[in-house]
Amino acid sequence: MRNISAGNDTPYRKLQQHLDRQPVGFPPSRTGADVRLLKHIFTPLEAGIAACLRHEADPLEEILLRAAHLVSSRETLKDHLAAMLKKGGIEIRKDRYGTRYANAPLVVGMYELQLGRLTPEFIKDFKAYTSEKRYGISFLATKQSQMRTVPIHKSITPRIPVADFDRIRQLLETAEPPFVILPCICREKKAIQGEPCSRTDRSETCMAMGSIAHTVIGMGLGREIGRDEAIRIIRENQDDGLVLQPANTRTIEFLCSCCGCCCSMLSLQRDLPVPLDFWTSNFRISLEEEICTGCGKCIKQCQVAALEAVNDGSGGSRKPVLNRDRCIGCGHCVPGCPSGALTLIPARDRTTPPATRDELNRIFLEGRKNPLAPVKVIGKLARGIVKTRDLRLLRN
Repeated sequence: MRNISAGNDTPYRKLQQHLDRQPVGFPPSRTGADVRLLKHIFTPLEAGIAACLRHEADPLEEILLRAAHLVSSRETLKDHLAAMLKKGGIEIRKDRYGTRYANAPLVVGMYELQLGRLTPEFIKDFKAYTSEKRYGISFLATKQSQMRTVPIHKSITPRIPVADFDRIRQLLETAEPPFVILPCICREKKAIQGEPCSRTDRSETCMAMGSIAHTVIGMGLGREIGRDEAIRIIRENQDDGLVLQPANTRTIEFLCSCCGCCCSMLSLQRDLPVPLDFWTSNFRISLEEEICTGCGKCIKQCQVAALEAVNDGSGGSRKPVLNRDRCIGCGHCVPGCPSGALTLIPARDRTTPPATRDELNRIFLEGRKNPLAPVKVIGKLARGIVKTRDLRLLRN
């Protein structure tokens, strides 16, 4: 059994390299923010053990074969894994064979599991790390996005063809229990920074189900609810104007309800010149300008700057202009439009999400094996900058 000293960065660097070979990736930082983030979550010994896990969940006995040089016994390993779970460093899966353990990605994963553990130092390091271009390119280089946007129920009319995996109620009805309702990590972070959410004062808005629910239950986070209560809460989230962003799978394991003032994903979408180059949504908004009255309600509802006001030349109303490159099809602008000028329409490039997270991870790994993946990301960003003349990324 190896003794790992507290002042040794080697286990953290090895863990960073190990996580960077996983489906989502964890690229090295030029500033050391990657190692600092890992230090917030893992002790040196725990970092060594985490490097013995995989993104595919394994039983304790298999992990012990890989971690025997670090621990003295099966029970010692089990205790360390329990401590790592409590700190949001790993995930568990439960089935008829028992409990299995797996690495968690940084996003969606370890970051979201820091509920109740956020510190100003962690927030600073997370921002420093995720602001680096190397991380951004790695995060955007997957063939599909981790999450997607599904429209709110009130925006869907009977004449619109909508698959079950794009209907929020069907997603919840087919999700595997248990269900856990959680505070939003993004709103918690903003509250710590003195910027409370302007969209809702409700704290319990985000949801885990299936294996991710088992993880958060094991951590003692959130509260377990039934399927009916889950459906009711999501209805309230829609009424509050929150954007529905589940896992990009047909069987979902998490469902975020996001606001433009706090959500890191919506902030990323606003920063990208053409966010739809990197985001999955099967719907867009159509605007009939001739019947628009210029009331401005839709502009207030849109949280990704897809609708902007322009003067109509009469000195009166300021009618909205729809930027189709930015619309993610959340549908919030539709039911509040008094003139009916806005409607939800299917996107031309509709896609069917993979069935499970395991299938999505295989797609991620396939994309990461392509050495040209980062080049393609840079090419898409460059074309987007030229098309929109949005130079913000070049200034960062």
